[in-house]
Amino acid sequence: MKVLGIETSCDDTGIAIYDSKKGIVLNKVDNQKSLYNIHGGIIPELASRQHVESMAMLLKKILKSNNMNTVFDLIAYTAGPGLVGSLLVGATFACTLGFALNVPVIPVNHMEAHLLSPMLEFKKIEFPFIALLVSGKHTQIIGVYSIGHYELLGNCLDDAAGEAFDKIAKLLGLKYPGGFELSKLASIGIKDVFYFPRPMIHHSNLNFSFSGLKTYVSRVIKESNDSLQDKANIARAFEEAVIDILLIKTKKALKEKKWKRLVIAGGVSANALLRKNAANMIKKDFNGECFYTGLELSTDNAAMIAHLGFLRRREANKNQLNILVKPKWPISDLLP
Repeated sequence: MKVLGIETSCDDTGIAIYDSKKGIVLNKVDNQKSLYNIHGGIIPELASRQHVESMAMLLKKILKSNNMNTVFDLIAYTAGPGLVGSLLVGATFACTLGFALNVPVIPVNHMEAHLLSPMLEFKKIEFPFIALLVSGKHTQIIGVYSIGHYELLGNCLDDAAGEAFDKIAKLLGLKYPGGFELSKLASIGIKDVFYFPRPMIHHSNLNFSFSGLKTYVSRVIKESNDSLQDKANIARAFEEAVIDILLIKTKKALKEKKWKRLVIAGGVSANALLRKNAANMIKKDFNGECFYTGLELSTDNAAMIAHLGFLRRREANKNQLNILVKPKWPISDLLP
């Protein structure tokens, strides 16, 4: 089965082709980073317009450059969660193309696609496993029993980890996207110059809170001397605090479930320190395995959308013009 994936949940326009026998055939992303460096963040209306300009051009370019015809068995698109304008562009394009080609169309959940994306590279991830799903808008710990059978173990009560990264990066005067730039700056920071609190790590539940940490660090930034080294030291201490919080809670979840497999997914899973510390933790404390995708698949992309479309192919809608978007579509709605 050949699936066309379309991703427009936020500011990146993604188109990919997934083949059930060959895996990822194509995966292309047209990002808007240069545009938002000017504005210091995403502007929803501009994001929608850019998707309109990029979508058809990107698909045409992909098909032409690879000498491919437009024969697909299924079209999968991101229906949510995300920015409503951006979602509508992708949904409308997918459904229109499905109608023109007489191909069934399936709307999928962006966060579930992230959750299962490591299966694109690791074919033998065995169920059950704990998933740390961490991005700009989500920070969750999920028990994964099988595809579509999830248990929400921990959630974020305020700012998500990725959102906290971006806000602190902006206060440090870094470019968008802030999380990546903050990690680069942290790499030249000196350890233990600053120490920041780890909110909620002693709570019995598995929920997260990053708002207080963000407020604490913002106050330190205002009182600092504004030198590059001081900023780097703050960035390092902040990054270490966030990752400690994430892994302390994840470790508790693994102990509670008595499982030995961990999947890390979502945009923040690209963080090198998170990957390193998670792999060390699961190996040392559980003699287990840690799975995450390559950097190209850790951020928003259409390959994971096409892959999830294949996994949920039996739910495909043959009424191609039934356009569906859900700007707020929590993964908890997918729970059995």
